Amino acid sequence: MTIRAILHKANEGGFWAEVPALPGCVTQGETEEEIRVNLQEAIELWLESGESEKLQNQENQIMELAI
Repeated sequence: MTIRAILHKANEGGFWAEVPALPGCVTQGETEEEIRVNLQEAIELWLESGESEKLQNQENQIMELAI
């Protein structure tokens, strides 16, 4: 499975990242390597928590468009 994350430079230094496909899945790290490890863990924890099941039970849908 491939999941995309958006990597941002933090104002105070380091980075923070978010996974748009997984609402609330965010993490931070001082280096790109650390943020990569933290993202892997955050995604795994998000998926294990059952959040995806909660989203599927709602009437909301995620739509991806190429423009």
